[in-house]
Amino acid sequence: MSNPLVLFIDEVVALVGYTLISLLGQLRAGYDRRPANFPLSVILCGVRDIRDYRIHSDKEKTIITGGSAFNIKAMSLRLGNFIQSEVEQLLEEHTKETGQRFDVQAKDLIWKYTQGQPWLVNALAYEVCFECKENRNREQIITEDYVIQAKENLIIRRETHLDQLADKLIEQRVRNVIEPMIQGIYIDKINPDDVQYVMDLGLINKEHSELKISNPIYQEVIPRELTV
Repeated sequence: MSNPLVLFIDEVVALVGYTLISLLGQLRAGYDRRPANFPLSVILCGVRDIRDYRIHSDKEKTIITGGSAFNIKAMSLRLGNFIQSEVEQLLEEHTKETGQRFDVQAKDLIWKYTQGQPWLVNALAYEVCFECKENRNREQIITEDYVIQAKENLIIRRETHLDQLADKLIEQRVRNVIEPMIQGIYIDKINPDDVQYVMDLGLINKEHSELKISNPIYQEVIPRELTV
């Protein structure tokens, strides 16, 4: 069997300590043997730019200095959110497959709540179509009220993505940006690298030179978590 030209490694953020060091060692060991005995390219997928990954010392409980662990980076690409027409197209795929329809208000509300954030779009649509018992009857039209209830269910249960969101808010770089935004404090003096970092995480975006929390679901979850 020939070697793959491209290797995808997902959830790199989950690697810490010796497992992260082991991965880096393997990448370095195979680098000069490409492409005969090692993938030509390696794509590391995660929730943040790999330039922001650091190796932590278990003994000292601090970041080991010397810059990013991933100084082998060629480029970073961020997968953006869906646009509204793409969200509607995804919902129509469900209709084509099952015959179940969304009314216009329900489609608009799914877009409004998620602003196209991929996980939220899929989680909200799955909740309203499969977890809501009434809607398992494919003759039942998905209405605005069902979408509202589905959104509340996701927040109450703190589904995986929202639980990870809460974990990100512990990071000081994130709090340095989010807390002033919530308090309405002038934020021009905030470290631009911190702002970009939080934008890369998908927590905020910029509209007309103004920073905003990315979508109404985050707008509801983030203040709750910061006041716990």
